[in-house]
Amino acid sequence: MLITILVFLLILSILVLVHEAGHFFVAKFFKIKVEEFGFGLPPRAFGVKFGETLYSINWLPIGGFVKLYGEDEAGSGSVSNKPQKISAKDKDRAFFAKPAWQRALVVVAGVAMNFVLAVLIISFLFSVVGVPVPKDRVLVSAIVPNTPADKAGLKVGDVIEEINETKITVPSQLVDITKKHVGEKLVIQIKSQNAKVKSIELTPRKEYPKGEGPMGIAVSQDFTVKKYPWYQAPFVGTKEALNQTRMIVTGLGTLVFQLATKGAVPSDIAGPVGIAQLTGKVVDIGPFAVLSFISLLSLNLAIINILPIPALDGGRLFFILFEAVTRKKVNPKFEGYAHTIGMAILLGLIALITLHDLFRVFTGQPILPK
Repeated sequence: MLITILVFLLILSILVLVHEAGHFFVAKFFKIKVEEFGFGLPPRAFGVKFGETLYSINWLPIGGFVKLYGEDEAGSGSVSNKPQKISAKDKDRAFFAKPAWQRALVVVAGVAMNFVLAVLIISFLFSVVGVPVPKDRVLVSAIVPNTPADKAGLKVGDVIEEINETKITVPSQLVDITKKHVGEKLVIQIKSQNAKVKSIELTPRKEYPKGEGPMGIAVSQDFTVKKYPWYQAPFVGTKEALNQTRMIVTGLGTLVFQLATKGAVPSDIAGPVGIAQLTGKVVDIGPFAVLSFISLLSLNLAIINILPIPALDGGRLFFILFEAVTRKKVNPKFEGYAHTIGMAILLGLIALITLHDLFRVFTGQPILPK
């Protein structure tokens, strides 16, 4: 349990620091004054000042922030009757004084860094560990005793090459052919584990016990592990990160739809508690599983943050783009209220998902469906 907690906090720290470092370095590049780089959310535990920036550790380890000089004037999410005082000396270094395109780049830099982190990890895994690549072969993965497959002499590990002279490359082909020919004799060409090729005859049953199927076998796609050279890994890593991004976006759409129509959290959605539980499981698998988990969480963080919701990076970007299009500054107080309301909604959603996670824990349900 202690190791799980420590790894969970380490993963959270890495994701937050990478995200906030994106904001920090791009702001520095555009000569925007960075007042504070904070890990965790206030109240502050302690801080150390280097140069003009305070580097702080805060008591709530659920995020982080970069406080930019003049950000309040541009709508930082805080609502205050005492606007930040901007000195004439540093006015050119204030966030609000920079062109819209520079502010937009500062805002999206955190999201970009999370995506880059995911690509780097996936590329490393593809190069060092490799990735399963499907082969055009179907394997027998299980056989039920006293079934047509067992009696015909099929063995676990046999490759099903042909059925009635039709080449079999994916499990769905075998399923379709079997359904069309129940009660009829099939000629199956197989290759055994010792590479011997032979033909057997088998008649799929019309009636069979639940879970056994007409033949009484389970089949799976054969895979080989492919490692990519270092110069190819970034390209396939980027492609895989984009594929995972698409799946995450689809999952978020399902979450919103189910919340709106059924008022319930989908069973395959996990919050902080669920993520902590999953951390324990990936720790048990090994370090490469932990790295893969970090890349997935980093993509999730990037996607959630880019959503056009006030209080998130996407919400701030929306107001900047609105200003760029209309050529009018958004009222800072209005933007501040919008970010405050957005944060309240997000915290409410997190609370709802956390309750769902706790219910799952106390009822002994799996973290995610099998």
